[in-house]
This record gives sequence, structure tokens and C-alpha cells, in this order.
Amino acid sequence: MAKTPDGFVSLKSLKQGPSSPRDTLALLRRIYFKTKKETIEHDFAHAIELLKSLETEEEREKATAYMHGLAELRKEWSARKNVHSRKGHRAK
Repeated sequence: MAKTPDGFVSLKSLKQGPSSPRDTLALLRRIYFKTKKETIEHDFAHAIELLKSLETEEEREKATAYMHGLAELRKEWSARKNVHSRKGHRAK
């Protein structure tokens, strides 16, 4: 069986969801620390779904730092990707 890439989360876990808010926050933390350029889009979407599953404002506030961090990584890596893709195109 092929090894799954770091940061990959199965669809099954998305459907079942973590068993508690504490588990959800732990999963958000793990996603934040394991995300890579190659997985950021998937990881960001997964983190948003996890955030939606948190029921109280207090729980969502605890997730804020991870969400901000993922958003910044996504922004930074997307900007670099766009700059690199533009370098190959010359103005006509």
C-alpha cells in the first residue's frame, strides 16, 4: 500500500469528525504544523470544516491562531507560486 503524504487527512475522518472539541483543536494544531506547499489548499479546506464543527465561541477562539497561521501560509505560498508562474511568461 502506498504511503499517504504528511498532512493528508482521509475523507472518512472528515465525515466522522473528531470526537471532542479538544480533539478538534489537536487536529487543527497538527494540520498547522504538518502543512506543506503541496498540501496547503487541502489542509486549509479541512481546517475550515473543523472550525465549523466547533460549537462554542470559546472553542473557535482557541482555534484562531492556527487558522490565522494557515491563512498566512496559504497567502505566502500562493503569492510565490504566482510570481514563479509569471516569470515564464513574457509580454508580447
